[in-house]
This record gives sequence, structure tokens and C-alpha cells, in this order.
Amino acid sequence: MILLDTNALIWLEQGRSRARPLRTGRERLYISPANLLELQFLLESGRLRFRGVATADLVQRGPWLLDDPPSAAWFETALDLGWTRDPFDRLLVAHARLRGWRLATGDARLIERLHERERIGL
Repeated sequence: MILLDTNALIWLEQGRSRARPLRTGRERLYISPANLLELQFLLESGRLRFRGVATADLVQRGPWLLDDPPSAAWFETALDLGWTRDPFDRLLVAHARLRGWRLATGDARLIERLHERERIGL
């Protein structure tokens, strides 16, 4: 199982070549409620635009499923991730760890901090 970080989700949605390793279909792809909130922040700040697609529409649009981990366990897992001050990175890493999934990311800092078995570098 693979959890997408927000950049990976955007790259898949936009058909970018950087997401090619995720298109094989060998493993089930998931997104997090944290992805949706981060996307909404990016849209509201003008740092991202999706043509004719609302954030909530992305749940049904892509080759992924929305996972909804129990919030108490999810946030407790996030407490131990003091090495990042980015709240979305913290929540996404915690989500992946809670589920025992790999996080697909192009973020160099996450790639550096996560064990090889915890990530897919894009």
C-alpha cells in the first residue's frame, strides 16, 4: 500500500512524468484527509490551480482511495515527528506509519528522514 504525499497526488493528477513509478498499478494508492486540506490551502493561496476540479472531487477522480485513519492514533503518531515543522508533512508521515504503508514523495527532506522501507522517492 502506498500513501501519496500532496506533490505526488498533484503530479499524478496532472499526468507528470515524475509520477510514472506510481502508474504501474501494482500497489493500491491512497490519499489522506491531510492531502485534501493541504490542497485547499494551496488553492486558496493561489499557489495551485486545478481546472474545473474542486478539492473534494479529487477523491473520486484519481486512481486512489481516500483513507480515514482514527484521529487519536494518527495524531499520537504525529507527536513523535518533531524533525519537521511542516504540519502536512508531519500528518502524512504519521498516517503512513500508522498504517504501515510507504509514502510516495519527491520531498528531499522526507526522503532523507524516512527509512527506505517507509518511502518511494519520486
